[in-house]
Amino acid sequence: MAQLLALHLRDLKYDVDLCFDGDSGFERIRKQQYDLLILDLMLPGQSGLSICKELRNHDNYTPVLIVTAKDSEFDRVTGLESGADDYITKPFSITEVLARIKAIFRRVDALAPSCQGSSQRIDRGSLIIDLLKHQVTIAGVTVDLTAKEFDLLVFFARHPGRVFSRDELLNKVWGYGHDGYEHTVNSHINRLRMKIENSPKQPLYIQTVWGVGYKFSERYRHV
Repeated sequence: MAQLLALHLRDLKYDVDLCFDGDSGFERIRKQQYDLLILDLMLPGQSGLSICKELRNHDNYTPVLIVTAKDSEFDRVTGLESGADDYITKPFSITEVLARIKAIFRRVDALAPSCQGSSQRIDRGSLIIDLLKHQVTIAGVTVDLTAKEFDLLVFFARHPGRVFSRDELLNKVWGYGHDGYEHTVNSHINRLRMKIENSPKQPLYIQTVWGVGYKFSERYRHV
């Protein structure tokens, strides 16, 4: 399966490296920078899930697509909350994998800062997002966020006042929509509020619009 996927990716002019166990794969990731990692969960040695968690714990924000035969909601949510950007289950079509890879790259490009200096930083009151450093500070204090929490906050901060449903957030930040993943959105927002809000139950930045979804406070629209 890996050889077949590599063949199709190389046909699209991607450079592809293959590893067939988690230990050698993780060692290669430590030595070389990649634009995307495709990880099978059930690898010999270190598992794909373990690799993903280890990367995020060391502030490595390389996009991750997890591939697995497991198809339960628990396994899907566990994979996503470990820091994966997308999740696909076997059996799958090559066309679907290629579409998901392209979608990940589109989201990465949309969230990345451009060469213009003005777009490398987002100021929202005392909350400052440095896109180049992948860093968030509030009143000068650094806030430790996971890769997906950072992406979610950047997306909200770029659209102050606009309300997004959970499905829209899944599509815009995670890249797909599925009823079973709404818990993922809720849990990420709850954890994000715990880190950036003085009072998570009375949020200043990310607010709930009951019956609709969430928004970044419009008071910061013109900041």
